[in-house]
Amino acid sequence: MVGLGNEYLDKMRDPTNAQAWVKENVQPHLPATKITSIFVGNEVLTLNDTSLSDCLLPAMQSVLAALLNLGLDKQVTVTTTHSLAILQTSYPSSAGAFREDLMDPLCETLNFHQKTGSPFLINAYPYFAYKGNPEQVPLDFVLFQPNQGVTDPQTHLDYDNMLYAQIDAVYSALASLGYKKLPVHISETGWPSKGDEDEAGATPENAEKYNGNLIKLMSGKTGTPMRPNSDLNIYIFALFNENMKPGPTSERNYGLFKPDGTPAYPLGITPNNVVGRNTTVGGGSFGNAVTNPYYPMSSSTAKISIIGACAADGAIVDD
Repeated sequence: MVGLGNEYLDKMRDPTNAQAWVKENVQPHLPATKITSIFVGNEVLTLNDTSLSDCLLPAMQSVLAALLNLGLDKQVTVTTTHSLAILQTSYPSSAGAFREDLMDPLCETLNFHQKTGSPFLINAYPYFAYKGNPEQVPLDFVLFQPNQGVTDPQTHLDYDNMLYAQIDAVYSALASLGYKKLPVHISETGWPSKGDEDEAGATPENAEKYNGNLIKLMSGKTGTPMRPNSDLNIYIFALFNENMKPGPTSERNYGLFKPDGTPAYPLGITPNNVVGRNTTVGGGSFGNAVTNPYYPMSSSTAKISIIGACAADGAIVDD
């Protein structure tokens, strides 16, 4: 996937700018690099910035028009990402519902997805649920460890991990609005290896368990309890720690590797597994390189990738 940051949305409303961006940042890398989607904006609808959300759909439409003009629309779709804060209700999964105050702009993007066949992207972090209530949320349930699990009282489906419960809550919310057939992909998930004193659970041991168990889970299962045969595409955030990122300590420590390329914790992979040969990692600068951050495992219905590098005007990850 190729990501267009929020700072580009206003500019991308202009079809001329959108076409110039696609010609410079996407077209030259095809077909050598498998780029399946461009996500326009990140968690825009939950930022409480109407000037930004007003730009979202026009920017998506302009990028799609650029793909059409360049004959790339059959291989590259256009989408955007959302945080789970877009949900009004997430428990139980069968009661998943979107926030009423976001319904107008959300339905505009949902109609876009339905017409174009692009996936609905969610950034899902069970870590935040645990961090917010460590006394009530079982750690094993969020780390894919053996646990008692929970049963949805309406569907009687059993859940042994929180991520799948979150995904099914999104499926339920979409179905309630008539978008049952939209594919849902997880554009970000992960666990920090370090945090501040008030950031419960942010340790190397827990990060290793979360990401390691997730990779194992994806290699052996198909879909969620609600959609056992649905195609799952999950992106781990992130390949490298972002040592210059502001905010709490955890925000700088989601990477599998430190900025110098050494492992943040043992996970059985090396930068050579996931980084293209022309990419540099020291100092966190990736130039214009297109990387291939693909963990070497996949099945017909489950795929997992690692969010890796930044290009000149967008983050590029191989789907």
